[in-house]
Amino acid sequence: MKLSFSAGVLPLALLLTVSEASAQNVLKYVNPNIGTAHSRWFFYTPAAVPYGMAKLAPSTNGHYGNKSGWEAVGYDTRQNSIEGFVHFHEWQVGGVSFMPTTGELKVKPGELDKPDSGYRSRFDRKNQVAEPGYYKVLLDDYNITAELTATKRVGFHRYTFPKNDQAHIILDIGNTQGESGEVTDASIRMVDATHVEGFVKTYPKYVKTYDPQGQVNMYFFGEISKKPASVEAFTAAGTQGKKNEATGKGAGLVLNYQTTAQEKVELKVGLSYTSIANAKANLQAEARTLTFDQARTAAQATWQRELGKLAVEGPNEQDKTKFYTGLFHALLGRGIASDVNGDYPKHAGQVGKLVTTGRGPKPEFINTDAIWGGYWNLTQLWALSYPEWYGSFVNTQLQLYRDRGWFADGLANSQYVSGVGTNFVGLAVAAAYQTGIRNYDVNLAYQAVRANELNYRNRPFGSGKMDVKAFTQYGYVPFKEEYKEYKGEWYKTDSTGAYFSNSHTLEYSYSAFAAAQMAKSLGKKSDYEQLLKLSNGWQKILHPQSKLMQPKLANGSFAGNFKPYEPWRGFQEGNAMQYTFYVPQNPAGLIDAMGRETFNNRLDSIFTASAKTDFGGGKEIDAFAGVNAIYNHGNQPCLHISWLFNFSGKPWLTQKWTRQICNDFYGTEPIHGYGYGQDEDQGQLGSWYVITALGLFDVKGFTDARPIVQLGSPLFSKATIQLGNQKKLVIETKNTSKENVYVQSAELNGKPLNNCWLYRDELMQGGKLVFTMGSQPNKTWGTKTPPPSAQ
Repeated sequence: MKLSFSAGVLPLALLLTVSEASAQNVLKYVNPNIGTAHSRWFFYTPAAVPYGMAKLAPSTNGHYGNKSGWEAVGYDTRQNSIEGFVHFHEWQVGGVSFMPTTGELKVKPGELDKPDSGYRSRFDRKNQVAEPGYYKVLLDDYNITAELTATKRVGFHRYTFPKNDQAHIILDIGNTQGESGEVTDASIRMVDATHVEGFVKTYPKYVKTYDPQGQVNMYFFGEISKKPASVEAFTAAGTQGKKNEATGKGAGLVLNYQTTAQEKVELKVGLSYTSIANAKANLQAEARTLTFDQARTAAQATWQRELGKLAVEGPNEQDKTKFYTGLFHALLGRGIASDVNGDYPKHAGQVGKLVTTGRGPKPEFINTDAIWGGYWNLTQLWALSYPEWYGSFVNTQLQLYRDRGWFADGLANSQYVSGVGTNFVGLAVAAAYQTGIRNYDVNLAYQAVRANELNYRNRPFGSGKMDVKAFTQYGYVPFKEEYKEYKGEWYKTDSTGAYFSNSHTLEYSYSAFAAAQMAKSLGKKSDYEQLLKLSNGWQKILHPQSKLMQPKLANGSFAGNFKPYEPWRGFQEGNAMQYTFYVPQNPAGLIDAMGRETFNNRLDSIFTASAKTDFGGGKEIDAFAGVNAIYNHGNQPCLHISWLFNFSGKPWLTQKWTRQICNDFYGTEPIHGYGYGQDEDQGQLGSWYVITALGLFDVKGFTDARPIVQLGSPLFSKATIQLGNQKKLVIETKNTSKENVYVQSAELNGKPLNNCWLYRDELMQGGKLVFTMGSQPNKTWGTKTPPPSAQ
């Protein structure tokens, strides 16, 4: 048989080239089970390829949905029964669940505390295998072994049945899954004896809130290896008899079989967000002749290739597990929404064709949670070794700008799913430009970036930044106490101000700086001056006595009843103690305003205190466990501050604290994975570990006109990095150990490196970066010339 393979699903032998970056088997260091207590819907999807649309995973509680629209749901390590294997897992997107069973037919998944009340099955984690690109489990109640794998847009199932005259495969299409919200319509039908097709339309909570006219549609076309003996239909009302189709809420089909011992039934399921025809075309293009084993081999070869772009060496196996599991989540995070023919889902169920410029790699349209905090981890990793995905992010947002006139803070099939509401897309696009990622219309990109920072007329709620008018008028966002709850709307933001006024002021100041640097690079002098002035908005809310960021009213006075540790009041998902250090665009300015000694003492004491609670991870299984703490590594606003000592003359404290965060906050267990109260937003916390373990970071998120990289405390004795420009960078760390966390000296390509930073374009030339480490700080290294601050 002649095999045909599409891009991304090449056979193992063709992908595993002999090089330093792929010589070792890195897959053995990835443990998808880490952090699976209280994990988000999109977190646990082992049977997928990097950035895949098909993300297959077991679900223990997915049909419960969640009231807030974002809470932990899907797979939880503390739960011991599986209710199905689901195909779609994205921010606000979930659906199409399959489940094999035997015995009496049940068409409801049943309840966790009463597993016999539905078709769910108990399982023992000793009989579970989760690897990049592959999942396997024994369903105890049915003695069925279920296996999953995937290509980019096709999910594969293999079910090994016992001898049984009542074997079933339940195709549960029309019910809530994870973050999908209400199902508004669904349909499934047998096309012929071995092919099935259908769709599900949903109305997720965040679509309902931020883009009420929107919807999320999911389509599938499946191929079954064995003709069922009979087919039954069901809906929310119950079983519908022997029919080959079902429609409406709760719609599904049951494929009935008589199986022999160890008989295998396989399914290939093409997926699409645009149409059944495209789901079928995706199946034909990627998997027409692939067997399950070939698909698994190809998926794992793809993971080996992509993970192997960063090859780390050293004796500490646990650190390698943290590193590659973090990288796995970073590359799993945001999934493609475009089809093999370039179609992508437009707003409200329409279909578009992605515009490409012809320069650089062809982009994909991707679904994405907000990039809030992503500039301190994910985009830096993309820019280092995965620029094609940074380009896809930018092109996706520019396509949305063409279609709808505004960037999207978060995105589900072209629907606005804002979430945070501050929209850092402009900053991420500007940083892509500064790092040389430019496979798009640069003039259009600048137009969109500028609009994101300055325009407010007819701005849709879902695009975020609803208080841009107030920010441009006052230079800060006025605090509106009454907006905590205004006419039933929590944490309101409008053209006059916001309840989250201080965090918005700090965030808009930072993103204005990024836009200013892009304006400068493109010769837009007046825009540069206007935006640079706005980037100093943080100065207006820094209280002159307390040296803390304090909410300020429209009349220019500071709000009373101020409590530095009080979360939410003025600060989204944080407090004044955490957010006061949120001036990444101008650390030198903040240090001067606070006083160098005050700055260093306060910041060092923050880490000394927070080390006792694992840096905000706490011991509570809660996404907001650290929200009222002094430091919270489990959420985005704090992720840069351990690196600020490089700017304040004490780089050895950056080396000390970043290393300790890697050691203590990050774990290798199902419950202690990304802290305890983790909110691992599609690879962000994993990415932070990866770049910090390499000893490379930029507080400013590559937004400078000439971006810089600050240096920290590399964990591994050697790291070989395949850079995005196809050059190679080797980071060699001499004498590194648990005790030897401090840089004694460094050199780049044989020349002494006396600064704790370098320009990014120098790093991207490749070669060898060598650190020599010791157990005591060298307080003279890296202190003479701090990294450039405001430009």
